[in-house]
Amino acid sequence: MELGEPDESGRRSPVPVAGSEFEIPTDTVIMALGTSPNPLIASTTEGLETNRKGCLVTSEDVVTTRQGVFAGGDAVTGAATVILAMGAGRKAAAAIDEYCGGLKR
Repeated sequence: MELGEPDESGRRSPVPVAGSEFEIPTDTVIMALGTSPNPLIASTTEGLETNRKGCLVTSEDVVTTRQGVFAGGDAVTGAATVILAMGAGRKAAAAIDEYCGGLKR
């Protein structure tokens, strides 16, 4: 996606970039939405540490205590702002890309 031209209000909306799609083979993908981490994630995934509030423990670059697992947003900080979650998502995407050796685009 990229930002399109501003509309009448001056706001730019995302528009698809033709030919930019790609697939990444995975064994597992966990999609989580909400304001607190699902306790089943840590209890069913060996090697994930949590703090006393049940949030996942990560390093500054959103790497969890289990190799190849990254986390950010409410799963790490507890309920917070969307802006912080977006920032964590951006960090996670960069860390995952680096972990995977950088994808050819």
